[in-house]
Amino acid sequence: MSEPKAKSKITIAHVFKTIIWPRKNLLFVGLLLIVISRLSSLVLPYASKSLVDDVITKGDLRMLKLLVVGVVASIAIQAVTSYLLTQLLSVEAQRLISVLRAQVQKQLLRLPIRFFDNNKSGALVSRVMNDVEGVRNLVGTGLVQLVGGLFTAVIALYFLIKISPLMTLYVLVPVIVFGLIALKAFAYIRPIFRERSKLNAEVTGRLTETLSGVRVIKGFNAEAQEIKTFEDGVTRLFQNVRKSLTSTSLVTSSATLLLGLASTGIMGIGGWMIIKGEMTLGDFLSFTLFLGFMIAPIVQMSNIGSQLTEAFAGLDRTEELMNMAPEDDGTVRTIEAKRIDGDIIFNNISFAYEAGKPVLNDISFHAPAGSVTALVGTSGSGKTTIAGLAASFISPDSGTITVDGLDLSRVSLNSYRSQLGVVLQDDFLFEGTIRQNILFPRPQASEEALQSAVRAAYVQEFTDRFEKGLDTVIGERGVKLSGGQRQRIAIARAILADPRVLILDEATSNLDTESETFIQQSLRSLMQGRTTFVIAHRLSTIRQADQILVVEHGAIAERGRHEELIAKKGRYFELYTYQARI
Repeated sequence: MSEPKAKSKITIAHVFKTIIWPRKNLLFVGLLLIVISRLSSLVLPYASKSLVDDVITKGDLRMLKLLVVGVVASIAIQAVTSYLLTQLLSVEAQRLISVLRAQVQKQLLRLPIRFFDNNKSGALVSRVMNDVEGVRNLVGTGLVQLVGGLFTAVIALYFLIKISPLMTLYVLVPVIVFGLIALKAFAYIRPIFRERSKLNAEVTGRLTETLSGVRVIKGFNAEAQEIKTFEDGVTRLFQNVRKSLTSTSLVTSSATLLLGLASTGIMGIGGWMIIKGEMTLGDFLSFTLFLGFMIAPIVQMSNIGSQLTEAFAGLDRTEELMNMAPEDDGTVRTIEAKRIDGDIIFNNISFAYEAGKPVLNDISFHAPAGSVTALVGTSGSGKTTIAGLAASFISPDSGTITVDGLDLSRVSLNSYRSQLGVVLQDDFLFEGTIRQNILFPRPQASEEALQSAVRAAYVQEFTDRFEKGLDTVIGERGVKLSGGQRQRIAIARAILADPRVLILDEATSNLDTESETFIQQSLRSLMQGRTTFVIAHRLSTIRQADQILVVEHGAIAERGRHEELIAKKGRYFELYTYQARI
């Protein structure tokens, strides 16, 4: 997948400002709950000293009852605070994920067509759905548990020092070494997580393509090669996961080794001090439990640290998308087009999809308001590119396009495209009913307007045969319909939009002769009074155009009306007579 230009890694300060600080009140309550929970958890190790040194030794049953009640109360407090934390922060984390997904999808739809031409749709789906998942560890219980763990460790450290400074000093050495190892490991893991997001997007994108093109795959008996391609992708994903597992296992193993050595040392030092009479059995038991309360959060923090690293890696990629310049840049496209007439002029337009490979060279022509301009020529000559420029899907590399005298590159795309209608060569239909697809440009259109568009495009000619008529579900991309039926729905959709500028790219390419006869009449009605650009390989469909532009090798080879171009006996004459022979 083609990646956006890399930005600097997202910083803790940026995350704090944009994600954490706006939710400071919620997180403060979460921190308060975690502090209460952690303090309650310290009741057990604190009570253990009294249990051993006072209650058991002196046989004080009243004190025993108080200790048991205190421990039970602390456990109940921990249970309640844990439940409240989940309800408070985990739910908010999931809400934030949904908000971020919506923001990323909104940003995607604002990006230029070129971006989508260079990226797989499945990969983009993965970026919307997966890259933001990690924020649950920033707003959810992950971050709060990290802070709570630090708090618990500090409190436990205080009691450890109070009980035995010597044993505490011995414990701190391996803990510090473990912390340094963990920091190095997380710095190494972050780019691995970034790469994993990219690989996951690629694999998802390929799988989406495979499922969409399953008829082609089966038609060419290509299942084996698609299976191999997917296997290669998931293998690369596995290699990436293995790298991160190696790093995280190093952290876990170091924790086991270093903290294990600390515990063993404490056993020896503590035993020696008890024998020497410098420490009571209750002190040793209390020290051991407090040590567990200090070490457990540190080990837990290593897991949370891995989750936070993954979250930052996902946010890095999300931020890349969010920082990309939108197609409708409000600082550049400052002109709001009111109701336009559709007088369009191409002035010395050049364009290339790739540097050094021009598609159009110095194209100039005038399409008067309400006129029909036909674009003809061989495949790859630049016809669709001209239509894409007129639709503002792409912008010229040089030259200017004006609409009613306004520079199109400075006109708000929203104001222009609200007056644009398209019937593209790829007659894309959405999953749903025929009615929903026709209503797509104007969901609130009246039933009368809908039926008018249906009749004009002769859609009722085949929907009348369906049990549910316009409410028939057509499947993904209209797979349950014929090519001609899909084309007529696309035309009805354009008719309902009632545009001022109309782009017809091979609008009759999928129609049989009978359907084409119906559609030709509806298209003439649709084009009446609208500036129309027609691309058609069937030259018989454009004989009535106001001007015909013959495009060859990115330049206009000939221009004129049908009769004029036939009389010239040039390139248009060759194309027309060749088709006539066929």
